[in-house]
Amino acid sequence: MLVTVDQDKCVSSGMCVLNAAEVFDQRDDDGVVELLVAEPGPENAEETRKAAAACPALAIHIEE
Repeated sequence: MLVTVDQDKCVSSGMCVLNAAEVFDQRDDDGVVELLVAEPGPENAEETRKAAAACPALAIHIEE
């Protein structure tokens, strides 16, 4: 699994962090998504997929 984020699309909803805090964070100044782990392991795969599905801006992309 390879994860990428489009920070320009991010609307700072925080759904990524709520679903997968081990993989995503938010910048302190504006809340834009920050990718912590580009290649999450199997233990974080389900949460990462949920975060991508919950993103209202579709700013998270996953390649399997």
